[in-house]
Amino acid sequence: MKYLFHPKLYSVLKQGYSKQQFSKDLFAGIIVGIVALPLAIAFAVASGVSPEKGLITAIVAGLIISALGGSRVQIGGPTGAFIVIVFGILQTHGLDGLMISTMMAGIILILFGLLRLGSLLKFIPHPLVVGFTSGIALVIFTTQIKDALGLTIDKLPAEFIPKWTTYFTHLELANPWAIGLTTSTILITIFFKKVTTKIPGSFVAIILITALVQFFELPVSSIETVFGDIPKTIKLSFPAIELTQLSNYLAPALTIALLGGIESLLSAVVSDGMIGGNHRSNTELIAQGIANVITPIFGGIPATGAIARTATNVKNGGRTPIAGIVHAITLLLIMLFVGQWAKLIPMSCLAGILIVVAYNMSEWRSFVSILKGSGFDILILLVTFFLTVLVDLTYAIEVGIVLSALLFMKRMADAGTQTSNEIDSDVLENYGSLPDGLAIYEISGPFFFASAKQYCSTLKTTGQKSKVLIIRMRHVPFIDSTGIHNLKDVIKELHQAHTVVILSGVRSEVLKELKQNKIVELLDRGLILSSFDLALQKANEFFEKQ
Repeated sequence: MKYLFHPKLYSVLKQGYSKQQFSKDLFAGIIVGIVALPLAIAFAVASGVSPEKGLITAIVAGLIISALGGSRVQIGGPTGAFIVIVFGILQTHGLDGLMISTMMAGIILILFGLLRLGSLLKFIPHPLVVGFTSGIALVIFTTQIKDALGLTIDKLPAEFIPKWTTYFTHLELANPWAIGLTTSTILITIFFKKVTTKIPGSFVAIILITALVQFFELPVSSIETVFGDIPKTIKLSFPAIELTQLSNYLAPALTIALLGGIESLLSAVVSDGMIGGNHRSNTELIAQGIANVITPIFGGIPATGAIARTATNVKNGGRTPIAGIVHAITLLLIMLFVGQWAKLIPMSCLAGILIVVAYNMSEWRSFVSILKGSGFDILILLVTFFLTVLVDLTYAIEVGIVLSALLFMKRMADAGTQTSNEIDSDVLENYGSLPDGLAIYEISGPFFFASAKQYCSTLKTTGQKSKVLIIRMRHVPFIDSTGIHNLKDVIKELHQAHTVVILSGVRSEVLKELKQNKIVELLDRGLILSSFDLALQKANEFFEKQ
């Protein structure tokens, strides 16, 4: 059980915790708490719940995820990815249904961890992740148009196309003051980082815009006019659970669990790269699950690891879970002593913040990059994207995973019919005579979404111990966009470690993908070679120059 659930906080305290690190964690935690404040409120409001539920989620879930999680620097709380899901569940099942779905999702996440499914992330293809993330971003942007333009529409359609139709038919009702405040919020949020990166632009925007609206008494809606006062207290509540109705919540619960698991592990992987650490994926899933079981009882909504806030934590010196705990305490103090002023925040200001969030979530560069790749990846990307936008995120994930599996089988069948006359056939049985500092790793089989993470993890470990790494790819029939994405990251990391990377035996179809996705440009000229002999000769030339 120790290896399944072994919180990083325990390891950190056992190893010894210095006053110097506490100072850094304290500062980072306070900064992240300030960053999280406007986001927690905005995510809650956009999800269709009252603003304090976002704060409660960031406080309770943030505390649990940091205290029990498997990452040193993970910051938990509400995220933009859940906006679409939470809003849909509320519309269909109400607040009790949302609580039950979230708690069931927490149980599913705990089971994922106990069953050692922490490596689940490697089975999620990159085009699928980009597809539903970009789709969610577009849906979030769409939901904010009403407040961004200051439109007074009593009942807004839930569907994507009817919603835009309604917007266009009500454009004459747009409030110029709201448009100006939204635009100002966007500009401050984006460009304030040129003044300082210590204080988030979104926080500055909320302070300035709210003060401006109150001083000039501008005619725009605020949190108070829509939701009323923000409570200063946290109350316990339990949903009315009918066992016969639990099956109705299974699909939304599974969606929350899958999306929460994917996003939290993605965040943990990204932060590992930033601090040179290794998270415990099963422990992280169990902690996420516990957080989602407990948080709804305090009045919160679904939570997961937040990539942007985690990155902010790292950049400000946070290196242990103490920073995440400080972040939660900071938000609690703000809610207790300053929360009464939060009700004055204009809805157009929150809309501006969420529009920036949607842009950052869109991953449009990755979207465009995949569109330049293979037809299989393009199909997965577009199907997932359009299902997310036009139908439902649950269907998008389910169909995307099934489609990925079917297309993989098709690619394997096609690869089996290819001739092998272009494969590097040189065999070197004994690697013992190779020069010191040279490492060789051979990839056998397709470099695709189910194997990419494992291959790249081994490549990184092997390469960082060497001066030159030769990657033999003679037995790689194809590489998909997940493989491309992971290989690109590994090459960049190895270059930062001053390791020379050489590719040998690359097939023409794989080479074509490497060129289209600009991996060739990451390597020095002449480091993609047709045979292992040539790669070995190139490596020897490097050592002779040393």
